[in-house]
Parts: sequence; structure tokens; C-alpha cells
Amino acid sequence: MQFETTIGESVFDILLNPEKSDATVNEHPVDFEILQNDETQLLFRSGHRLYKVNNMTVDGGSVECTVNGKWIQADLKDEQQQLLERMGFKAFAEKSVGELQAPMPGKILELMISEGDEVELGDPVAILEAMKMENELKAPCSGTISSVSVTTGTNVEKNQLLLEIEPRG
Repeated sequence: MQFETTIGESVFDILLNPEKSDATVNEHPVDFEILQNDETQLLFRSGHRLYKVNNMTVDGGSVECTVNGKWIQADLKDEQQQLLERMGFKAFAEKSVGELQAPMPGKILELMISEGDEVELGDPVAILEAMKMENELKAPCSGTISSVSVTTGTNVEKNQLLLEIEPRG
């Protein structure tokens, strides 16, 4: 099975062979052993390191979980999705282009924008504290901030609307 995984700004090409308990990550061989795989957690060893994966949620091609207590959000594309993208098609429906929703429950520590501001794709717009970590949220498109649904100090739920951007062009 072949995947492209994006975590933050890093992209990983993964070739996974679970029957042989090995994988290739960006052309580097990786051996692993799955010790526990149930509804509550995945426990595996790679080399001398032990990894505990908990709190996993899957939404389309987006996976969120904790790995040894650290919150991870990854976007996964299988071989078919990669092929469709190379051909110019999107593999599954995108969320509304101009809406930014909370990727996880947390507290808004800082808003870097206000209504009427111009933003570019990827500009930082807010800081969300979740699980004692600060997460920089970025503009999902270029355009004008048309509405801001939260204020600094607001506690938010996963997928709660934070702001809307009127896309440019």
C-alpha cells in the first residue's frame, strides 16, 4: 500500500507492507512490529523505540491522534487519490473554501485578523491552545475576512466555525 502523508509542512511518501512488518518512508527502510491494535490504542515498535497511538479520529483523508502524548494531525492520500490529483481531480469533496473551522477542541489564545482584513493562503490567522500546545491556524484561501465568529479566550469545539473569508478571484 502506498500513501502520501502530510504532517504540518512535511510530506512523507510511505510504502507500507503490513504482512512483512516493514515500510519505506521517503526511500528509507523502516521495520516495525505491531504489539497492540484495538479500538482504544495502537502500540508498535520500530527499532528500539516504542510508539503509543491514542485518541485517533479519521475524517475523510484527515487523521488526528496522539503519538506518545503529542497531538498529530495528518492528511493521507492513497494511490488512487494521488493519481486523481495528478490528473487534476480532487479525490473527495473539499470543505467550504472560505471557512476556517477548529481542527480540535481548545481555546482561542490570539486572533491575528479582524473583519475586513486581507489575507493570503496560509497566512496565520489565530492561535488555538489544545492539550497544552499552541497551534497556529492558517487561512484556507486568499481573500477578505468577511466574519469572525469567535473572540480571544473563546473555548471552541472541533469543527466549530471560527471565521469566514470571501475568496479572491
